[in-house]
Amino acid sequence: MAAGTIRYWAAAKAAAGTAEEPYTAATLAEALDAVRERHPGELSRVLQRCSFLIDGNPVGTRGHETVRLAEGGTVEVLPPFAGG
Repeated sequence: MAAGTIRYWAAAKAAAGTAEEPYTAATLAEALDAVRERHPGELSRVLQRCSFLIDGNPVGTRGHETVRLAEGGTVEVLPPFAGG
């Protein structure tokens, strides 16, 4: 297990009610499962549309269960943005 920070942006931040919170998880899938448990409802729906960066690197289409999290790492939760 690794401990780090999840940062929420735009609609994800509004749905979570916070800009960031800690995680303790081995994979992105585990971290997101814990987020859904803590914030049932709107955030779970927003997460379905989000992209994720792990320590600045895009997750892309990789399975979230295969994305390992590092101690002290950062998960960025990025909903689709409008405009430019």
